[in-house]
Amino acid sequence: MIARKYLYLIALAREKHFGRAAACCHVSPSTLSAAIRGLEDELGVVLVERSQHFAGLTPEGMCVVEHAQRIAAGAEGLRQDMARLKGGLSGRLRIGVIPTALTVVASLTAPFARKHPRVDIEVLAAATGDILARLRAFELDAGIVYSASAGAADLLATPVWQENHVFLTAPGGPLAGRDSVSWREAAHFPLCLLTRDMQNRQTIDEVFASLDCQPKVSLETNSIITLLAHVCAGPWATIVPRSVLDLIGAPRDVQVLPLTEPAVAWETTVVTLARDPSPPMVAALVAEARKLGGAE
Repeated sequence: MIARKYLYLIALAREKHFGRAAACCHVSPSTLSAAIRGLEDELGVVLVERSQHFAGLTPEGMCVVEHAQRIAAGAEGLRQDMARLKGGLSGRLRIGVIPTALTVVASLTAPFARKHPRVDIEVLAAATGDILARLRAFELDAGIVYSASAGAADLLATPVWQENHVFLTAPGGPLAGRDSVSWREAAHFPLCLLTRDMQNRQTIDEVFASLDCQPKVSLETNSIITLLAHVCAGPWATIVPRSVLDLIGAPRDVQVLPLTEPAVAWETTVVTLARDPSPPMVAALVAEARKLGGAE
């Protein structure tokens, strides 16, 4: 439904390396390069900047890739429709998830999998910007991000849950016996938090900034599990969504306190490209998201 040479060009744009793109397409680099040169001859334009190695796409190349990505996505949607009519959805559903939602994404994927057992699901952890970029490049079918990041006109956002954050620290310290802690107080503890490219970290920083507080962040990571491990093993405290602990439980010998003054809740959403019609697999996922979020 789409010529193989266009798929080769899409792979090259994604991998930015002839050898890796060829491996993804299960052909030799010379076969891939020859096919792309043939496409350039056919279209009468140069698509790829070449030196000894891949040097990028020309403006014409980027334009062709964008069209090819849409055609390939449409062909995949048609394949899904045919599979649905024959015996139910099948194929691979690719979901990019911000790290803070990794522990709760199963509340969405589990009911989807029960309803569509022939679909294989791939869940990938990534920062918000990467999720949105890969979504727009048709490399992901859906993403789970904070709603504040999903307001662009080309996106469809389906809210699924709201989450409050809690403060984790070693027991027996200055907060022993307390049932909550203020954000101002939390700023004075040595903190381990997610890295600054993560939307969760950015929203936490915004709360501290609104209070004119400068938190003491002495360790950063892109892993929720690493945060929990360092609170258990070292002198750090951390701030994580309560939903993380609701699913996997709080670590032993750690004090968990709600954050107050202010009380802040963040909304998480399933984000997809706003396409009409929506691919059947994406439409099925959005239907499950609407149920989870209470919209149905």
